[in-house]
Amino acid sequence: MIDEKFTLADQLNEALQKELKTVKKEAQQREKKELEQQRERKRKEREEREKNKSFEELLAEYDGPIQKYE
Repeated sequence: MIDEKFTLADQLNEALQKELKTVKKEAQQREKKELEQQRERKRKEREEREKNKSFEELLAEYDGPIQKYE
């Protein structure tokens, strides 16, 4: 039978590793949330720009045939 003895340094190391993993996971979650918020903000900005386009801008983007009504 192998008698494993954990020293105070081993215990501290394990506790520190757990804490670092927790901090890393929280940071990743925070970063993911920030990216989602940034994407949502950009999407809303695009929608707002599209909604506020002038007739001239819409006409410039149109690729189809333009018929003149006489």
